[in-house]
Amino acid sequence: MKNNLLKEKEVCEYLKVSRTTLWRMKKEGMPNIKVGNSYRYKIDDVMNWVTKEEKIIYSSKNAEDQKLVEEKEEETQERIVNSYSIDLEYLWQHNLCYLSKIFSTRQLKTLKERLSKYKDLPFSNSRIVKIFTNEYNRLIKEDFQQQNRHPDFDNELNRFISKNDNSIKIIWGNCLDALKRMESESVQLMITSPPYFNAREYSQWGTIDNYLGDMRKIIRESYRVLDNHRVWVWNVGDIFDNDNKVTKSVWGKRRIPLGAYFTKIFEEEGFEFVDDFIWDKGEVESKRHMNGGIDYPFYQYPLNCYEHILIFHKHRLDTTKIPCPICGSLKVNGNTQSEIGVQSWECKNNKCFLRSPNNRGKRFSLRTNMMQYGHNNDPKNLIEKEITNKWRRDIVPFSPVIKINQNGQNIIGHTAPFPEDIPEMAIKYFSYTGEKILDPFAGIFTTPIVARKLHRIGIGIEINKSSFRNAIIKRIDSSSDIFYSNENLYTEYDL
Repeated sequence: MKNNLLKEKEVCEYLKVSRTTLWRMKKEGMPNIKVGNSYRYKIDDVMNWVTKEEKIIYSSKNAEDQKLVEEKEEETQERIVNSYSIDLEYLWQHNLCYLSKIFSTRQLKTLKERLSKYKDLPFSNSRIVKIFTNEYNRLIKEDFQQQNRHPDFDNELNRFISKNDNSIKIIWGNCLDALKRMESESVQLMITSPPYFNAREYSQWGTIDNYLGDMRKIIRESYRVLDNHRVWVWNVGDIFDNDNKVTKSVWGKRRIPLGAYFTKIFEEEGFEFVDDFIWDKGEVESKRHMNGGIDYPFYQYPLNCYEHILIFHKHRLDTTKIPCPICGSLKVNGNTQSEIGVQSWECKNNKCFLRSPNNRGKRFSLRTNMMQYGHNNDPKNLIEKEITNKWRRDIVPFSPVIKINQNGQNIIGHTAPFPEDIPEMAIKYFSYTGEKILDPFAGIFTTPIVARKLHRIGIGIEINKSSFRNAIIKRIDSSSDIFYSNENLYTEYDL
């Protein structure tokens, strides 16, 4: 048999490999002879090639052996990926035909200059691919930002936000004005608890429609500022009040479902509703259930003891090619939209050997790349078990902030603080270290404080400087024990 020409089925049986593995071996250079529309193999040539390349993976029906097979296959895939050297010059030449269609001559020159900084550095293949991909995506993003800035774009404000000084960024002014001046897709996560309709002296509107109209403008502008495929976390409670649409008398009070209204607004402004955590606040101060002892039908109402923590995604469809995260090739085909607004791609580079059992190339998207590789295996990005256990159900009990002490004094200095539990979950769940976290209604600056504690860049916008600055600065200063440097805890910017 050794010197006979064998058919593919006979070779598979002899080597104990699948047809897919045989196909890969053939693509990698295993000797074969084409006969008509099929192939024949000399077993001596096959065995010599297998021994030399060590690329054969044997199958087994035994569970333990099968696990070893899978581990061997992973090792083999990793070795195949690194079996040829990738450098930036190779990626440049390999992708030049695609780069020339995507970028202008000036942009190509910029990309080449940026890549040249890494020339001749002893990086692994995966590191080289990541450098090329990051610089490519950076140039794509810069072009998008330049074309989608608001007319009120403010260079000085954006330099303040981007300054790498590890401080909490305090922006004093109207949040809608601030958002208009900010760079497009420059913030990686937004978290807030907005001012509720007529719940405080500083948050008064004529009618519920006026209130929701103003909130819509802010949400619309935030869509532009939030980075693509990123998350908005919106904490809001349903309230019991008069919407002032029909009557202003006490008889006009009713339950106003702000959670439902905001969900509709977010979706109409381009966001995707994902989740609604219910924050169970326990017993809260309210007299809505008081009915004067009338224990008959239509007089019974529940206490409002919960709030919504609404999770929204932004998915702006972008059909610009992105490099394969394995080999860095732009020889990719549009696959499909894995969800609305998320363009998926499939690698068609024959040198990229990370393929499926059915010989499909690596499938990926900008979002999956962010999720799979954005954490960089940094331990600071790991989420502790106690956090995932606490938030594994969509009804989560924890106490609100106690702001009034036994003497009736406001010890916080703000009338509507919210607990650290919410930004802690949101920041750990939906961002990586070093990224920008924005609260456009910063209040007592809980979100930026937690962001800095978790090695992110905390940014807050607050309109009531005269009323709350002292309380905010005091709160930040009192949190200084959680920080690890002597740098400024905060910097301020007035619009």
